[in-house]
Amino acid sequence: MDKLLAYLNSLSTEAQRDFAARCGTTIGYLRKAISAGQQLGESLCINIDRESGGVVRCEDLAASVDWAYLRNSMTREAA
Repeated sequence: MDKLLAYLNSLSTEAQRDFAARCGTTIGYLRKAISAGQQLGESLCINIDRESGGVVRCEDLAASVDWAYLRNSMTREAA
């Protein structure tokens, strides 16, 4: 969550709102989740990874999920 907080803090207030909206949530929810150390849902983690351009990766947000397996299975399906 430290990377998410750093990423958000690097954005202007308007850019933070836009980023959160593109992720399907609000900046208030993201900041609350960060401060509470709350686990984010997998879908939101994926959205954050995509919308941050990979700056904040899924692995940074939900360590309990085997993201490497999912990434590898997607690669195998594409082949």
